[in-house]
Order: sequence, then C-alpha cells, then structure tokens
Amino acid sequence: MSSDHRDASRQSSKPPESSDGGLLDRAGEIFLSVRELGPVARDEEIDRLCAGTIELKKLVLLLVRGDRAPLPVESLAEDIRAAYDARATTGDDIVEGGAHVRRSDRIGNYKILERIGEGGFGIVYMAEQERPVRRRVALKIIKLGMDTRQVVARFEAERQALALMDHPNIAKVFDAGATETGRPYFVMELVRGLPITEYCQRKKLSIRQRLVPVSQVCDALQHAHQKGIIHRDLKPPNILVAPYDDKPVPKVIDFGLAKA
Repeated sequence: MSSDHRDASRQSSKPPESSDGGLLDRAGEIFLSVRELGPVARDEEIDRLCAGTIELKKLVLLLVRGDRAPLPVESLAEDIRAAYDARATTGDDIVEGGAHVRRSDRIGNYKILERIGEGGFGIVYMAEQERPVRRRVALKIIKLGMDTRQVVARFEAERQALALMDHPNIAKVFDAGATETGRPYFVMELVRGLPITEYCQRKKLSIRQRLVPVSQVCDALQHAHQKGIIHRDLKPPNILVAPYDDKPVPKVIDFGLAKA
C-alpha cells in the first residue's frame, strides 16, 4: 500500500465534524449508527468511527449505557408521527401512542401534574414521584413531530451531560427512561425559583450583591467545563434562584444546547 493511500485511509477514518463543529453531535450520530448492533460488533464499530478520539468515544459509550428505549429509532419515528396525527388541540396534553395523557396520568413511575416549560426539543412537566420516595420532580420528554433521528440524539446527549454533573448549582438528574412507544424522557430536580435577573431585581440587589449568585453560576460552569461540557445557551431563564435551607441558591437547569 502506498503512503498516499495509507494517509487517505487514516483521514477517512477520522470522525468528521458535525454542522456545528461539536463532538456531542458526532457522538449522537455514532450512537444511532451502532444502536442496533450486537455488543462485539458495536464496540468494534465505535472504535473504528471514533478513530482514537478518547473524548468522542467516552460520549458515545455514555449514550450507549443510557439507552433504555425499547424500540428502534425508525419505529419510534412512526409512533411519533401516528400520535402527532391523532393529537387533539389540547395544549397541556402529552400524546402517547395516539391517546391523550392528561394531568394525573402517568409516565413511568411519575404522575403528571402540570406543564411548566418548553425547550428546543423537549417539554417539561411538573410530576410527582410516589416510590421509592415521595417528591415533586421535573420530567422532560421529547416533543412530537420533530426530526426524530437528530432530536433523539440531542435529547440523549442532554440527559447524559446532566447526569455527568455533580454540583450544588446544577439541577440533578434522578432517573431516565422511555415511554411505551419509545419516547425518551428524563427526570430531574424540580427547581422552584425565579430567573436570576428577576430575582436580583425583586430583591433590589446591589452590583456587589449580584456578584454572589453570578460567581456561583461561574463555579457551576467551571464544573461543567471540567467534565468536557460547554453550555451554549446560558441565559436568565436557564438559571433559577430558589431557596434551600433559607438561602438563595442559583441552579442551571437546562443543557439542551450543550456540546463537548
């Protein structure tokens, strides 16, 4: 084999950059391409596609370990389209398998209480966990009617990014799973607070006083950076300040546009 041919082979095996240049997107693409393979073939293909890029392989393996959806992506897409076509116009409903899941209905072990937010590809609900402990949580579930292959990969990447975090100023992930039709969801700490700017305005904080929660957010971002995660959509609605033990604590709640 000529040196030119060897060089070309090495270049073709390198993981190409995604449209936004992020490893997280590439990890999602590899995850979807190996999802249906057996363990041995999957590991070999991951090694080949990652081409020695350790951080990329680590992200792919996190996605593989976190994959709990019982249906392949193609079947998931069909279920989502069927449910979307059958959906009524009730804005607060989740549609699952063509049937409405309203407040007080369940997703996994969680009873839906109310819709509290919406991101680029997920809807967030307040829910109640009854076992093994009783508590209120935030449940984020993938939206209907979107480009499923891309959205599922991004959604999986977000929940894995959050699961990597262990910091008092980043909302914690408690659980993850998939609905009966394979729609992934994850369950996280419910932060009952105000956006950081609104909190500072209501409390009429001085510049010096505002630096306290801002410095805590900076610590949280440094923690994320040390884990290889960069938050690309940091804004006041994604930083809530809530009381914990009678002290205001800012928490970063959304990593939907994070990248490694």
